[in-house]
Amino acid sequence: MEDSDVSRQIQQMVRFIRQEAEEKANEISLSAEEEFNIEKLQLMEAEKKKIRQEYERKSKQVEIRKKIEYSMQLNASRIKVLQAQDDVVNSMKESASKELLRVSEDKKTYKNLLKALIAQSLLRLKEPAVLLRCREVDRKLVESVLEEAKQEYADKAKVKAPKVTVDNQVYLPPPPTPSAMDSHEPFCSGGVVLASQDGKIVCENTLDARLDVVFRQKLPEIRKRLVG
Repeated sequence: MEDSDVSRQIQQMVRFIRQEAEEKANEISLSAEEEFNIEKLQLMEAEKKKIRQEYERKSKQVEIRKKIEYSMQLNASRIKVLQAQDDVVNSMKESASKELLRVSEDKKTYKNLLKALIAQSLLRLKEPAVLLRCREVDRKLVESVLEEAKQEYADKAKVKAPKVTVDNQVYLPPPPTPSAMDSHEPFCSGGVVLASQDGKIVCENTLDARLDVVFRQKLPEIRKRLVG
């Protein structure tokens, strides 16, 4: 083989190798660029996902804070409304308590009321012997109606009249005075408290206790009217 042929073949081989190398280089470059683009897209998507998650997290936090603030404001408003209602109810109750003073001041009316309260208490207790407590200022008035009250109970219950002992050692608190009502000192607007001999059964039938009962029963209705 002549030198020219050898040289030509060598050049052909070189061109072939160079072409393959270039093609391989292009493939590697394209593959690298494709992988780069894919990785870039993945990184971008990952960053977008992080941003979306962070946005959602902050949005939720803002929403939660709004709900908490709204709830706090709503509770504060409810508390103010309830406090205002309580103030009105307490004012009504204080006015009613002051009105009770007039009941005991009318001796004839109060005497009949005491008799009814004693008879009612005896009907509730249904005991053969009871202890009666009253205000010291009411003792004589109580003693004056005691027999009638006992007989009224006996007639209604169809039993023998019970033994009623008026406690002359312990009395109910005295009538209220303006200073006592303002300072919340113990007072009693009138009425009686009866108890069984062993003290296990007690019937509190004072005017103040009855007022409390009425207010507890009427409180939902009162609140409803205040709201309306």
